[in-house]
Amino acid sequence: MSIFFKKSIIAGTGLFLCIFLIVHLSANSLLLLPEDTARGLYNSYSTTLRENPLITIIAYLLYLSIIFHVVYAAIITVRNRKSKGSSYVMNSKSENSTWTSQNMGLLGVFVLLFIIVHLANFWARVKLGIGENVGLDVAGHVDVYEVTYSLFQNIYYVLFYSILMIPLGLHLHHGLKSAFKTLGFYHKRGLRILAKISLVYAIIMSVGFGIIPLIVYFK
Repeated sequence: MSIFFKKSIIAGTGLFLCIFLIVHLSANSLLLLPEDTARGLYNSYSTTLRENPLITIIAYLLYLSIIFHVVYAAIITVRNRKSKGSSYVMNSKSENSTWTSQNMGLLGVFVLLFIIVHLANFWARVKLGIGENVGLDVAGHVDVYEVTYSLFQNIYYVLFYSILMIPLGLHLHHGLKSAFKTLGFYHKRGLRILAKISLVYAIIMSVGFGIIPLIVYFK
């Protein structure tokens, strides 16, 4: 399998995950509403995700995207360290001097750590029924809101969640703009615009995901 194909898989799955993050942040924003409204909307949204066949297919594509993204990124990172001593190869030479471009592998480890802990606390409990039982709300929906809200009352989890949004933001900023170049987009002016869009996107995602647990905790 060629190095270009592996890099293309990383870029393609990365872009898919970027789209997913927008949807996920939109759902998390419901937690900022008054509890009576937020609980019903959040649980209804979660039920739709679990029971809609189309969403289920997309969810499996998401899981596969995470796996492929992590595996091929690790392969390329190790290969690149052996051959050039760089930590990531999805960038151009002009970007190799930046700390983020040189440490995308390290940032990815932090992001992977967050994903594992996040899935263990949410997905495993709600989807697989592992751990403490999850009750139902007044509408008969699985009370995912209660699971989320109770976790965001744990200051250690809140700090873990919020702090790890920093490496996520750095990873997204560099990864998003690099993904388009990997897939063959080299329009000079377009790349400058894309760099700005990537920065704005990364800030919105990292600050958005990072601040919601803090607001819920203090609310």
